[in-house]
Amino acid sequence: MNPLIGDFEGNAHKIRLEIDRARAARCDLVVFPELALVGYPPRDLLELSDFVAASRRHWPGIMEAGRGIGVICGVVDENEGAGKPYRNTALFLAEGKVRAAYHKRLLPSYDVFDEERYFEPGQESVVVEWAGELVGLTICEDAWNVAEYLPRPLYRCDPVSELVAAGAGLIVNISASPYHVGKASWVEGLLRSHAERSGAQLVYVNQVGGNDELLFQGHSMVWTPSGELAASGADFREDFVLYDTRARVGDRHASSLGNGAEAIEGLALGLRDYARKCGFSKSLVGLSGGVDSALVACLASLALGPENVLGVAMPGPYNAPESLTDAEELARRLGIPFQVLPIQDLFHSSLRTLRPAFEGLARDVTEENLQARIRGMLLMALSNKFNRLLLSTGNKSEMAVGYCTLYGDMNGGLAVLGDVPKTMVYDMARELNRRRSWIPDRILERPPSAELRPDQKDQDTLPPYDVLDGILAAYVEGRLPASEIVARGWDPDLVRWVIRQVDQNEYKRWQAPPILRITSKAFGIGRRFPIAHGYRQGG
Repeated sequence: MNPLIGDFEGNAHKIRLEIDRARAARCDLVVFPELALVGYPPRDLLELSDFVAASRRHWPGIMEAGRGIGVICGVVDENEGAGKPYRNTALFLAEGKVRAAYHKRLLPSYDVFDEERYFEPGQESVVVEWAGELVGLTICEDAWNVAEYLPRPLYRCDPVSELVAAGAGLIVNISASPYHVGKASWVEGLLRSHAERSGAQLVYVNQVGGNDELLFQGHSMVWTPSGELAASGADFREDFVLYDTRARVGDRHASSLGNGAEAIEGLALGLRDYARKCGFSKSLVGLSGGVDSALVACLASLALGPENVLGVAMPGPYNAPESLTDAEELARRLGIPFQVLPIQDLFHSSLRTLRPAFEGLARDVTEENLQARIRGMLLMALSNKFNRLLLSTGNKSEMAVGYCTLYGDMNGGLAVLGDVPKTMVYDMARELNRRRSWIPDRILERPPSAELRPDQKDQDTLPPYDVLDGILAAYVEGRLPASEIVARGWDPDLVRWVIRQVDQNEYKRWQAPPILRITSKAFGIGRRFPIAHGYRQGG
């Protein structure tokens, strides 16, 4: 299910409806994701005094709805003893009461996770006898303690092994595991290894949807002790999956998506949910005639409907005529509203105003950035006036090295491509064109350019994007030191330059809109570097 964080009434209503649906299908047990009632991650909402108490007021309604069927549901419970005030809990409900309560034992506090900040870990395994099965309860990270899947041991216990030793033949893992490209296949391997080693059936029920920058794929699964995938939930949408533990057969709804198609589905879901959950129904995109803004406009059309996406072209003194022509053609193919707001007059007026202050100084990047900031100002004015969510169009490669303008092209309420390297932008654009032919070929063929000075090309300032993205992947996602990146064959001077640019531009990224996360290490909450520091790699 796709919960809205803190919407206890809406989440509880959805849970009750699905309990009724499962009962009508003559199920013995229905399972919901981690923190299904609260939504994941609630973050510092947990520090508000009434938040958890307000969520608990919905427990009785769910218990009553669950008469005649077993229910496993993720909630936040209060910790009555010493330690952190709350527990991340799986309730096993039956006949109007709590049959068992399992508290998550392994609390992740790395990357995007911060569960030790709020939760006290559980200390005991829980096995419940139900409908002829011994059911063992786990929550997300509890199933992650497998040596070959971790860079180093993080925990001192293995909850799955303990459940197997206690006789559990059916292990249920409720989860809210954030998405990145390729995550589903990684989880498949992890769960298969558990099932084969344990001799138990393994049921994994994952949250779906977008909550701020985090995306959740769904892709719930059931694995048999022989290592066979017996059931699977859909990707990037809510789903209801039936599985028979006796016959060991179930529904198979998961898709086989390549990385580009997977990222398209994930970003469209994240954009749709961010807009919907924040109260927006319409969006706004600045169309430059380049591939980044074209891809964002396509994703917005998929997410919100083309009638709810406004494309705005803002030609300036250095834009090639083809840029406006291509932006207009893109809008026509998408069927989105389109406006043209030239910036020449505003740019020259700004230069006149600044002339006394700039007297005697040569033109430089200041005048280039001025054009970007004028465009950002116009887009924000349209956003304010018409209550449209402004979508930033910068990609991960640009944001990494600071090839972006504060209060200019970085303006917006959501950075849709902020975790998408430039090479992947092209892959996604071509994937979309194979399906729909939305993006004019010239947009994909012209050399990328900010068009802020005569005959400007990105490659005048940056290395080729395939080279840049390779180094960035090693440094940002691989967290490798400069020496190891150089050892992979990259030019030492270029590696040092890229790392220096990444480090020096941290201050820009702190001021960026929320970035939808689709790689294993995105800028934002999962990468917490200081702005002011003196550490330099590689000299």
